[in-house]
Amino acid sequence: MKAIVTVIGKDEIGILSKVSSACANVHANILEVTQSVLQDVFAMIMLIEIDSSKIMLSEVQKELEKAGNSMGMKVHVMHEDIFNSMHKI
Repeated sequence: MKAIVTVIGKDEIGILSKVSSACANVHANILEVTQSVLQDVFAMIMLIEIDSSKIMLSEVQKELEKAGNSMGMKVHVMHEDIFNSMHKI
């Protein structure tokens, strides 16, 4: 199963490191990542795969949100099927 992770907040050193470490902690594989800094606002979108994870999507969401909260960032995790359904014309 794949999921879309978005991270938004004030830019600081180590955001990618902390979020990717949280992914590793739940055995989520990062397939793709894009990030951007607009003035002092950091924005990142990741595509992760959680097939090898023994943890439910809700637990992955909780762990990544916890990592985001520790940095003052907003992290949102959405199942790929929901994301795709929301963006169909």
